[in-house]
Amino acid sequence: MTTALVCGAGGFIGGHLVKKLKREGYWVRGVDLKPHEFAPSQADEFLLLDLRDPQNCRQALTLQNGGTFDEVYQLAADMGGMGFISVAECEVLHNNALINLHMAHTAAEMGVPRYFFSSSVCVYRDMQPDEPPLAEEDAIPANPDNEYGWEKLYAERVTMAYGRRYGMTVRIARFENCYGPEGAWTGGREKAPAAICRKVAEVEDGGAIPVWGDGTAMRVFTYVDDLVDGIYRLMHSDLEGPVNLGGEERVTVAELVQTVIEVSGKRIKVQYVPGPVGVQARNFSKARIQSLGWEPKVSLREGIARTYRWIEAQVRQSRRG
Repeated sequence: MTTALVCGAGGFIGGHLVKKLKREGYWVRGVDLKPHEFAPSQADEFLLLDLRDPQNCRQALTLQNGGTFDEVYQLAADMGGMGFISVAECEVLHNNALINLHMAHTAAEMGVPRYFFSSSVCVYRDMQPDEPPLAEEDAIPANPDNEYGWEKLYAERVTMAYGRRYGMTVRIARFENCYGPEGAWTGGREKAPAAICRKVAEVEDGGAIPVWGDGTAMRVFTYVDDLVDGIYRLMHSDLEGPVNLGGEERVTVAELVQTVIEVSGKRIKVQYVPGPVGVQARNFSKARIQSLGWEPKVSLREGIARTYRWIEAQVRQSRRG
C-alpha cells in the first residue's frame, strides 16, 4: 500500500486531499496544528504537530516501522484571504518560511522519493484584465503583490534546490483561488467566495451586503475537487518545475457576487466599500496542467451552489448554537 503524508491536513485543501488519497487506496497520515474544524479526518493517523519546529517535521516524516513515506504533500501554511494576508505580513513570512525550510530539508535528508509543494499564483505581479496569459516562467523577474507571494516564490526555490541536491522528485503547483465546502467561512481568514456566501446567507431577503472594492477585479475560482484532482495528476506526472493549477472561467468580483445572489434565491443589494482587494487581474496559461489531461469539471455556478448550501447550513447552525 502506498503511504502518503499530508501536511496541513487540518486545513481546507489538505482535508479534501486526504479524502482523495484514501479513495485512491493510500495509507495516509495527516499532520496539522489543529484538527479539521468542519469534518472528521479520514486519515489513517492524524498527528497534532507544529511544523515550524524541525523536530516535529522529523516526527511527522517518520513511519512507525522506521520506513520512509512514498509521497509527501506539503500544504501546511499560515494563510487566508486578502483580509488576513494584508495585515499579517510578518506572520506569513516568518511561519511559512520556517515550515517550508524545515520540511524540505528534513524530507530530503530522510530520503523521501516524491515531494509535492503547494505554491500560489500570488507569486505573479499585478495584471490588467486584457493582458495575455502569463506562463510559469513569467514569474521571473519577480514582483509579487504581497508578502505571501514572495515567501511562496522563495519556498519554490528552496524545494527545487533540495530536490536537485538529494535526488528527490519535486512537483510544484501554483494554486489559483480555490473554494468549496469545509473551508473557512468566517473569522477573518475566509476567501472571497466563502465571505460572499456567508454575507448573503446571513442577510434577510431584500437586504444589502458590503463587498470590498468596486467589483471590477478579475479572478478565476477553482472548485476544491478539481484542484485536488490536479494535485494528484501532477504528483504522478513527469512535469518538472512550477505548474499553474486553475480553471479558465474568468469572472469579475461583481459577477461572482451576482452568482451567489442568484444561487441564494434572494433579492440582495450590493454596497461596494473600501477594503483590501489585491491585484486587479490575473490571467495564466494552463497549458502545462492541461497537458496531463486535466480540466475543471465543476463550473463556477455549480461550485458556488454547493458551497452556498454548505455555508448556509453553517450559518443556521451557528444561530441555533
